[in-house]
Amino acid sequence: MAEKPEKKEKTPRQPMPEQEPKARARNFEEVPYGYGPEAAVKEAERCLQCKNPACVDGCPVAVDIPGFINLIKQGEFARSISKIWEKNSLPAVCGRVCPQEMQCEGRCIIGKKGEPVAIGNLERFAADFARKSGECELPTLAQPTGKRVAVVGSGPAGLTVAGDLILKGHQVTIYEAFHKPGGVLVYGIPEFRLPKEIVFSEVAALENMGVKLELNQVIGRTITVEELFAEGFDAVFLGVGAGLPRFLNVPGENLIGIYSANEYLTRSNLMKAYRFPEYDTPIIKGRKVITLGAGNVAMDAARTALRLGAESSSIVYRRSREEVPARAAEVHHAEEEGVQFHFLTAPVKFLGNEKGRLTGMVGLKMALGEPDDSGRRRPVEIKGSEFEMECDLAIIAVGANANPLLTRSTEGLQLNKWGYIVADEATGKTSRKAVWAGGDIVTGSATVILAMGAGRKAADSIHDYLVRGW
Repeated sequence: MAEKPEKKEKTPRQPMPEQEPKARARNFEEVPYGYGPEAAVKEAERCLQCKNPACVDGCPVAVDIPGFINLIKQGEFARSISKIWEKNSLPAVCGRVCPQEMQCEGRCIIGKKGEPVAIGNLERFAADFARKSGECELPTLAQPTGKRVAVVGSGPAGLTVAGDLILKGHQVTIYEAFHKPGGVLVYGIPEFRLPKEIVFSEVAALENMGVKLELNQVIGRTITVEELFAEGFDAVFLGVGAGLPRFLNVPGENLIGIYSANEYLTRSNLMKAYRFPEYDTPIIKGRKVITLGAGNVAMDAARTALRLGAESSSIVYRRSREEVPARAAEVHHAEEEGVQFHFLTAPVKFLGNEKGRLTGMVGLKMALGEPDDSGRRRPVEIKGSEFEMECDLAIIAVGANANPLLTRSTEGLQLNKWGYIVADEATGKTSRKAVWAGGDIVTGSATVILAMGAGRKAADSIHDYLVRGW
């Protein structure tokens, strides 16, 4: 009787090598090292090359995922990045910070019975290979149309619009309020999660294609939208993000030693306070640090505090672990590095000394009740459960609001009750002719890739307008 052939062992998902937790918790170097060529090819071989790839449907910018993975499988790394660039102008960024587990990888057919193909890791590999080797060609530009587009904000939405429209033959100028391009990618995301050189490299690629960049330009103050049109621009895209900090409105919130996450991360990331006194940007480092909130921004702040020398860094969140909005990978990394989590706890007030400096926080235990409008179970106070937590630095990371500087200075722009710009979801069109908007200034705080998806839709609509009219 013939022996049955041995069942071929399925190739497991290739792990991403990364820094050891205790070491990385005290430095700002990037945590994951990325794939080498051998691991990338091996991971690419796991892709089934589906005829109707659900992963593409899960990608907000519709990257040809099977296409670029197949090129990696064949060792055609330079061609692979060119394939990604057809849809995504920021692959090195997306490969690092996008929530693939909820998008492309969440739709991967292999993931139904095992671990999905590591699409994000492969995208990062292709982008890093292109940057380090130089073995790639920039996309071909369409014939010049003579049309001019102003993009306000150089975050993910604005960079996507600029990249798409320059390819279509239009002249594009980006206006950025800060002294460095990148928006939230630079001021909001720490070096250990997204090195600044990666962002600047992606921006440089756009400049090499012809995109112009104007820094230190606060649209709404130094220049108005009306003046942009007067200067000859045919269309304007508003991608200014949601950079107005949100606070808790509890007693003691004005004590010395309390930061919004926006200010704390901007000082550390964009202004390099972690390299003081080399960079003259002071920051309160804190010995016992508490971060309020449990999104990706909260994880970034709590992990930054450790790297700045905190003895302890804690996350305080009023719901349970199941409701945490941060990526699972970010929570995992935070726990590995020693960040402590206090779930079902809400801040009641902050405590200070006679010098007005923070010394502690009064917390209140919570229980979960019925679901609220977000679909998550509503936290309910447990009366009489107050307790004190010692801290000398508190970081408020409970979201952000729309900064009214630009919106209040632009006539004819419809806003919703929260101050965000009202824009058509499918096109990004606003109530004002020839003005589009997308990203956090429309949706409120969201992910990088969703902002890029909004930028893609707006760019298509702007191109259609420039060619055919409103």
